[in-house]
Amino acid sequence: MEGSSKLSALRTFLSKYNFMVHQKISIAFDEYDSVDQLSGEDAALLIEAQKAIAIAYAPYSKFRVGAAALLQNGKTLLGSNQENASYPVGMCAERVLLSTASSLFPGIPIKAIAISYRNELGESIKPISPCGICRQTLVEYESMLKYPIRLILAGMEGKIVVLPNAGTLLPFGFSGKDLQ
Repeated sequence: MEGSSKLSALRTFLSKYNFMVHQKISIAFDEYDSVDQLSGEDAALLIEAQKAIAIAYAPYSKFRVGAAALLQNGKTLLGSNQENASYPVGMCAERVLLSTASSLFPGIPIKAIAISYRNELGESIKPISPCGICRQTLVEYESMLKYPIRLILAGMEGKIVVLPNAGTLLPFGFSGKDLQ
């Protein structure tokens, strides 16, 4: 009897402070088995991202990442990860790409970004996903230009995931609105 009264008291306490609220988050994305199933524009962008892997500088992790952006003006830009012996100060391919886009074409929205990788120490068969810092930066870029960035995520082979916008990867993202 004592155990059930404690459980009842705990349930009352939790419900009083809304600890019992459960919600689910759904993420909308498309999944493809190969680059051949993508639209011509998406396939071309992914191939460019895979080419950008060759210019990555990853002597420490051996994990090369390439990214390609299709701008609204039709230009395609490349970015790749750039490591440093002082590991935390390296740059991810996505942030290199966004820095290039904002420097060379300020104010021009990015329609889509394809991201791919080659893991020299293992397989490269599942879609890559941007790290937390890159997710935040991508969402900030979308917000700044008020334009969604479609993401095409892949390895060198295997499944490909296409997301409608970068915000999909950061459902509880921190934004400038939080600072007001």
